[in-house]
Amino acid sequence: MKKSKISPAVIRRLPKYYRALTELSEIRISRISSKQLGKLTGFNPSQIRQDLNSFGGFGQQGYGYNVKNLKENMERILNIFTNKSMVLIGVGNLGKAILQYAEFSENGFHVRAAFDRDPNKIGTKIDGVRVRDIDDLAEYLKENKTDIAILTIHKDVAQRYATICTDHGVRGIWNFAPKKLKVPEEVIVENVWLNESLYTLSYFLEDEWEDETESEEKE
Repeated sequence: MKKSKISPAVIRRLPKYYRALTELSEIRISRISSKQLGKLTGFNPSQIRQDLNSFGGFGQQGYGYNVKNLKENMERILNIFTNKSMVLIGVGNLGKAILQYAEFSENGFHVRAAFDRDPNKIGTKIDGVRVRDIDDLAEYLKENKTDIAILTIHKDVAQRYATICTDHGVRGIWNFAPKKLKVPEEVIVENVWLNESLYTLSYFLEDEWEDETESEEKE
């Protein structure tokens, strides 16, 4: 089945399945049912079966899923461990944290260079990654094939540097800038807007507070 025919909602659930399967592998669990996987991930068992059937199923009736086999299939579907070259643009606190996150390179996502305009940062290294002058970004991309650009910069300049990246062959953008980017159709943008996530959390906190207040009033 072509990836384009798979619902984005299904794709967004796969990493959660993979994380659960990784945890199960670490404690040497060899088999799991959709019901048990549902308890670990918070998804309905029937939804899990439908999602996995989109890629061929992998389970056996009355047996469930072989954890090792399903984990390996998730790695194949998500294209994990296939080496991908990345650049990071914007070496602020968030950018530094990403550079220092070792699990990325362990899973095949390698940040090869970082870019910033601060002269105090240019020329330094963070976990072995050299910080370069952002004015050299286009030249670097011309000379080095890059799969993914990570944008941890101000929203006012995000489009400018996204365009430089896509003009030089970058096909994926991991965008932390709260800005909707305009990119060619073949380029994939994954937005990680931290404020939206925080606002969602805030909403549910308020909702919980209101439930507790209503209960107290009834008493």
